[in-house]
Amino acid sequence: MQPAAFVFDAYGTLFDVHSAAARYADALGERWLTLSELWRTKQLEYTWVRTLAGKHCSFWQVTEDGLDYASAAVGGIDGDLRGRLLDSYRKLAAYPEVPECLKALKARGSVVAILSNGDPDMLADAVNSAGLEDAFDAVLSVAEVGVYKPNHQVYELATARLGVSPTQVSFQSSNRWDIAGAKSFGFRTVWINRAGRPDEYLDLAADEVLNDLNGLLR
Repeated sequence: MQPAAFVFDAYGTLFDVHSAAARYADALGERWLTLSELWRTKQLEYTWVRTLAGKHCSFWQVTEDGLDYASAAVGGIDGDLRGRLLDSYRKLAAYPEVPECLKALKARGSVVAILSNGDPDMLADAVNSAGLEDAFDAVLSVAEVGVYKPNHQVYELATARLGVSPTQVSFQSSNRWDIAGAKSFGFRTVWINRAGRPDEYLDLAADEVLNDLNGLLR
């Protein structure tokens, strides 16, 4: 049965989180990918710690904090490059298949939405810079509930705002922990395993595993 709504995680699923640092690979040298991977790892870690500690802050704050840790870990960067990297994070590149996939899903009559840890202004910048202004029926941020994924309040935000039940939602994420959280909430889940990573959280298995979003159009 065709889902009533296709709900997408943003960072790593629609937008390439490593494109921010890749733009400055020449300035960073061979350490650019190490910095980028640490940046992403710490950004996520800080969301989980703050949610568990009851100390919510903006996603922009954990993005800055994650970059500062990563920068220190690779030997430091100057303030100008730090500013350029942060600006670049607001203009992440969309993966190549994203525009046409979203357009095709909407043409089928499905509701298409983002459900993200990102702040509303960060998501607006990413959507606009990728030329996806008309691609979504809703862009939903955890800022509305004050906790980060995989807290169930986040997934409930999608069902409440879109007027659907969990079983009517197909939820796509590149983050396996996000898929586990969405599965436990009751969504149909599709893990976009772009990096070919091994599976985990086997008791909360994805309903489908794809290499990219094109598989949604089969």
